[in-house]
Amino acid sequence: MGEQSPDGGRKTAKATGEAAPSGKPTPAKKALARRAGAASKQASAMQAAAVKKTASAKKAAAAKQAASAKKAAPGKKAASAKKAAPAKKAPAAKKVTVAPKKATARVKGAAARAVVHPPSGESPTALVRRARRINRELAEVYPYAHPELDFANPFQLVVATVLSAQTTDLRVNQTTPALFAKYPTPEDLAAANPEEVEEILRPCGFFRAKTKSVIGLSKALVEDFGGEVPGRLEDLVKLPGVGRKTAFVVLGNAFGRPGITVDTHFQRLVRRWQWTAETDPDKIEAAIGALFPKSDWTDLSHHVIWHGRRICHARKPACGACPIAPLCPAYGEGETDPEKAKKLLKYEKGGFPGQRLNPPQAYLDAGGKPAPPLGAG
Repeated sequence: MGEQSPDGGRKTAKATGEAAPSGKPTPAKKALARRAGAASKQASAMQAAAVKKTASAKKAAAAKQAASAKKAAPGKKAASAKKAAPAKKAPAAKKVTVAPKKATARVKGAAARAVVHPPSGESPTALVRRARRINRELAEVYPYAHPELDFANPFQLVVATVLSAQTTDLRVNQTTPALFAKYPTPEDLAAANPEEVEEILRPCGFFRAKTKSVIGLSKALVEDFGGEVPGRLEDLVKLPGVGRKTAFVVLGNAFGRPGITVDTHFQRLVRRWQWTAETDPDKIEAAIGALFPKSDWTDLSHHVIWHGRRICHARKPACGACPIAPLCPAYGEGETDPEKAKKLLKYEKGGFPGQRLNPPQAYLDAGGKPAPPLGAG
């Protein structure tokens, strides 16, 4: 056992750094704590720096990736545009919208209802109303309107209508009395000597062609229809010299079957009134048929043709004496002075004879005068 120094306990405590018996930290312990705190703070700082460095690296990588993608985009866009370019060079054919051929049934089969496209720009309903009002006005002006060819039966009417091509109804009416007196039936005309018929028809003009037509249609009536004029459109148009216009004249006036007669007067007036812009007779027939009920077609034809012959002339219409001037979009094309216009009126409106040698009594009662026979005054 060794000898113990009076201050040995204090030395040992100081050397080992243990707490003094009083419980207060020693200077050595404080220094150690300071070093530990500094180390911990340094470690935290190093860890934060590492985290920050990692975040920066990730951000830089993301930015680099975005830049690469952006750089590649124009190339892809250019490639897409380049690929799509041929389509621009060869565009698909543009689809053309055609109006329904409902009215082009108005073309070759004019009985069908037509699609109305008013050339004046007015609505289809307004066009129908104006057209029908014009017809009503004309019906009051010409209540006695009738076919202006003399005939006693369907055979005489079909022959007279064929002869009326390229000449006046008056000249036909002055010529047919001699023809029908010598050849009263289809059988008689079918067996006629062409030269004798030509001599009778000479005043009508184109007498050789017309002789061939009337003899040919007479033979067809005898051979195919038992000597009777057929009452169907499809049969009539098979006869030599007979077209749709002639067929509708016969159907409407000999058989009472409605039809529109598109002669030169009718064509001129319906375009002048802007009922249609068509120029083909079959298309005109269908376009006008769409504006009126079928029951009006035959009388409508008479009203329009009569007005065209008497007042609304081709070269100088008598606008100043026209009863439908307020409804006419072409008013002013002719003479507008009332007194001068009256001098342009023809037939009974101007105090002159009409086209027929034997007109209906209603025409005579209205003040109309019969035409003179061939060779008279």
